[in-house]
Amino acid sequence: MKKHLGLLLIALFIGSYAFSGVIVVQGKYQLRNLFILNGKSATGVGYCVFEITVNGDISADEVNSDAFEIDLTQYGFDMGDDVEVQIKFKDGCEPKVLNPEALEPKPTFEVQQISCSTDGMLKWTTANEQGELPFVVQQFKWNKWVTIGEVQGLGTSNVNEYQFQAVPISGTNKLRVIQKSFGGKVRASEAVTFESTASPISYTYDKKKNRIKFSEKTSFEIYNKYGQITKKGFDSEVNVSNLRKSTYYLTFDSSIEEFTKK
Repeated sequence: MKKHLGLLLIALFIGSYAFSGVIVVQGKYQLRNLFILNGKSATGVGYCVFEITVNGDISADEVNSDAFEIDLTQYGFDMGDDVEVQIKFKDGCEPKVLNPEALEPKPTFEVQQISCSTDGMLKWTTANEQGELPFVVQQFKWNKWVTIGEVQGLGTSNVNEYQFQAVPISGTNKLRVIQKSFGGKVRASEAVTFESTASPISYTYDKKKNRIKFSEKTSFEIYNKYGQITKKGFDSEVNVSNLRKSTYYLTFDSSIEEFTKK
């Protein structure tokens, strides 16, 4: 994901007004306009904002009011086009962009096909992406959806192909991909299910050495009795010497186990 996407930046700008500033809003065109809360200048003469540029072109939008709209429809942008808006303002005051998320992509992908082999190779094709958002790969285990990785989305509306190597758990596996907008909106694919040929993983708890050993490397999480994660990782053993004496819940492979540290 591009770090600057939807990012609001403050920088020094030298122009018609000495010691003035500029707010830069960057992102992708999403068929939405920007709304600005303006206000009077520090001197009380005129308004704070004195110039707007969109991709380097000076905007004709009226800025001499307490609030105004930057109309992006007049520039002929297509969905997903790069947009950079610079809002230049006088010294001693600062406007506010009310909806900087207007240039942030939304999850709009449509899955054309999704499948997974018994060794965990997940493949999917999408269409109608309208922004470069990562696909978050999730695996259903331990009675919840667990994030196991990410694949960067291409963000184009044509058909795109992706793949991700997951580590199957023993028994029934269920995988899906999701995208999240910056505002928290989630779009998920249907889940794909398959039966793994992997053997179940077992564990032993050596109380004297304060170690948990698995029969092979596996993803694991350890929770305390309040449901808080105290350890997580991917390994063949776990050192639990720094855990307090209490009851814990150990999740690994397709299992949820309870152990007590005394």
